[in-house]
Amino acid sequence: MRIPGFIRNNIVLKITSLNAVVITFRLVVSGFTQWLLAITFGEVGIARIGQVRNIMGMLTSISSLGIFNGIVKYVAEHKDNEPELNKLFSTATVFVLMGSLISGTILFFGSGYFSEFLFKSDDFTYVFKVIAFIVPFIALNRALYGIVNGLSEYKNYAKIELISYVLAALLLLLALYFANLEVAILAIAIAPVIQLIVITVVFGKVIKRFVDFRKLRFGLDYKNSLLAFTLMSFVSTFLLNYIELSIISLVENKINVNEAGYWTAVSFISKNYMVFASGLFTLYVIPRFANIYTKEAFKIEVFKIYKTILPIFGLGMILVYLLRNIIIDVIYPDFKGMEPLFKWQLLGDFIRLCSLILAHQFLAKRMVKSFVITEIISLILFYVLTTLFIDYFSTEGVVIAHLVRYIIYFVIVLIVVINYFNKTSKQQNSV
Repeated sequence: MRIPGFIRNNIVLKITSLNAVVITFRLVVSGFTQWLLAITFGEVGIARIGQVRNIMGMLTSISSLGIFNGIVKYVAEHKDNEPELNKLFSTATVFVLMGSLISGTILFFGSGYFSEFLFKSDDFTYVFKVIAFIVPFIALNRALYGIVNGLSEYKNYAKIELISYVLAALLLLLALYFANLEVAILAIAIAPVIQLIVITVVFGKVIKRFVDFRKLRFGLDYKNSLLAFTLMSFVSTFLLNYIELSIISLVENKINVNEAGYWTAVSFISKNYMVFASGLFTLYVIPRFANIYTKEAFKIEVFKIYKTILPIFGLGMILVYLLRNIIIDVIYPDFKGMEPLFKWQLLGDFIRLCSLILAHQFLAKRMVKSFVITEIISLILFYVLTTLFIDYFSTEGVVIAHLVRYIIYFVIVLIVVINYFNKTSKQQNSV
């Protein structure tokens, strides 16, 4: 049967379809491991593991000094320009080494503090010391992943995601066999190392074609360009995970640790299906937006993306909502406190997706000021609204704050993007 042209020629749909297969598989595997985590460690364990995932998210950003999106952008722009790529990767090497050294050192010597701060015990000190030695692998993995995305290698991306996620899940299952929280945390921490090995095996030949390791030097030609992404990553990744850690502590202190576990579980489900969109952002949106310079072309591209993924995403979210009690019963037995959180989280995530598609213009065009200001407003809104709503709506207040935050964020981002193109248009007309 002949595939219709609009499907065959729609790269967004191709990436979305392949990504949907990856995410569906990931959700099944993730659901099984979350079920085991829930029945093994309960609400408290889910909350603690959620905190560790936040720490890993922060490490992913600072260990590479947040240059992931910069690599995506400049690889997409210069993939046929070997001298520029050599300059880019030389600078990236310096950033990765510096980020790894700084974050690894802080984590190793601050291991006691982190253990006490997160777990109210020094039992996990050695865990953080072990993670400190994994930091360089996390940084290198992030940099190489940027190349995969910059080249829009969506088929290799799917292979890497599937294989690395299965291997990481198997390692976590092995840890759960021993029913030991410390071992489970280490298994989660080692996941980036597994992904690095998979990238090297699956994508190694392509990387060698674009990265001439013999010509790499300690150069800083792209220092200023990549530092802009360092700042943006610090705001979007590091501060976001810090705010989420603070909210877990807030819920735990104002209500109880079980409620913190409920919100962590809903957030984890959300992060799993939002991966569906993040792959599209880095594989398609940033590289595509980087090469769009007019308001009309941008509008056409945005509507094309919206028409392709919003119906799919919306249908998936409706299914999640309708099946919420089954999801709780199957994956999180006895986590009944999660049920009221779903509707607000799902609505917030839908508005978030609409917002993030537009906001990736900031990354594609290196609009540092716009990105930083809008992200900081978003994070402040989340924390302040959570603090206000939690007194009136209990844990439900956190997800209501999530929805309200993204409605406001969407309006702000839309205004900033329109102003950017209006200003650009005036500058072009005056030349």
